[in-house]
Amino acid sequence: MNIYQQAFTIPAKRRGFHLITTEVLRAAPGIKDFHTGMCQVFIQHTSASLTINENADPTVRRDFETFFNKAIPENDPDYIHNSEGPDDMPAHLKASLLGSSVLIPITNGQLTLGIWQGIYLCEHRNFGGNRDLVVTCWGA
Repeated sequence: MNIYQQAFTIPAKRRGFHLITTEVLRAAPGIKDFHTGMCQVFIQHTSASLTINENADPTVRRDFETFFNKAIPENDPDYIHNSEGPDDMPAHLKASLLGSSVLIPITNGQLTLGIWQGIYLCEHRNFGGNRDLVVTCWGA
């Protein structure tokens, strides 16, 4: 079994859900060296997350943002952790619900995503800054 790992940084993005599949592939060219395997993409932050979903219609990403803002509103008076601003605790909750990594099969040197699937960077802060990610692949 072979293992490949690559760390990279995605420049700051505005709050919302952003397709990053192309950025992952560009940052981790070693994926193409695997005939069969698995690829984990991990984000090293607690106020942003990763998920896989619709890669064609941008309204899906806008609807994700709308849903999460309604489900986990800012300025909730019951939040205790608010020293970094009203978007901080909601960002932590959103990131915990969505998760810090995605796991994707590799087939013939390519991520085996469905035809309408893409990797999302879910930026939950108004000013989250650069985001550090690690891609780890294993297989043959």
